[in-house]
Amino acid sequence: MSQRLTLELSDEVYTALQRQANDAGISVAELVAAVINNRQYSLPVTSKSCSEEARQRLLGYAGVITLGYPTGADNESIDADLLEAYDDDL
Repeated sequence: MSQRLTLELSDEVYTALQRQANDAGISVAELVAAVINNRQYSLPVTSKSCSEEARQRLLGYAGVITLGYPTGADNESIDADLLEAYDDDL
């Protein structure tokens, strides 16, 4: 059983949907129905999202800051740092 549904969308929203539908090779109606029915369509990403751009900018800072001395992940050093931090609180 299926039902017909009419939606009113802004021109901006419809244009964005139309672009995605064209990229996927389906109609806007098929795209909207697929999203509503939770079907999976692999839509190609045409541009980076804001969060992806922000992530790339953030990764650009990775390794930029130095403490002036080497640090390690050895447990003795970590345990000593924790002991010193907790001793200050007592």
